[in-house]
Amino acid sequence: MSNILVAYFSCGGDTKRCAEAIAKAAGADIYEIKPKVPYTEADLDWKDKDSRSSVEMRVLSRPEIEGSVHNMNSYDTVFVGFPIWWYMAPMIINTFLESYDFSGKTVIPFATSGGSDLIKAEAVLKARCAKDTKWLDGKMLGELSDADIAEWVKSCVK
Repeated sequence: MSNILVAYFSCGGDTKRCAEAIAKAAGADIYEIKPKVPYTEADLDWKDKDSRSSVEMRVLSRPEIEGSVHNMNSYDTVFVGFPIWWYMAPMIINTFLESYDFSGKTVIPFATSGGSDLIKAEAVLKARCAKDTKWLDGKMLGELSDADIAEWVKSCVK
C-alpha cells in the first residue's frame, strides 16, 4: 500500500482519466468517490435549475457517499479530484472532506472543467479540513496529457 491516495469524483470520465494518470505517476492507491444514489443524465443537466445537481449546489447539500476509505489514517498525501460545477467542487467533495480527519496530511486538489478555474473551489474546500492540513496549489488537468500530468505529480510529491 502506498502512502499516497488519489480520491476522485467523475461523471463523464475526464476526471477519472486524470486520477488514473496521477495514481500511475505517483504509485498511489486510488479511490472513486461514488454517490450512494448514482447521478442520471437528467440529474446532471446544469441548464435545468431543478435538476438534482443544480439543487444540490444551490442548497449546499451533502450527498451520501457509497463506501469509505477504510485506511485513511495511513495516507500522508491525498490528491482530491473533481469536475468544476458552477465554479465550485460538487457538493459530494465536501461530503468526502468532512468525512475524514486530514490533520497533518497534504491535500492536493485537481479538477477538470470546460473553462472554469480552481480559485473559488479551493477556498471553500480548504475550510472543510483541519487547520493543520497542508494544502498545495491545485491544478486544472482536463486538457493535459498523461505525460504532462506525470510531470506535475513529480513536482508535488518530491
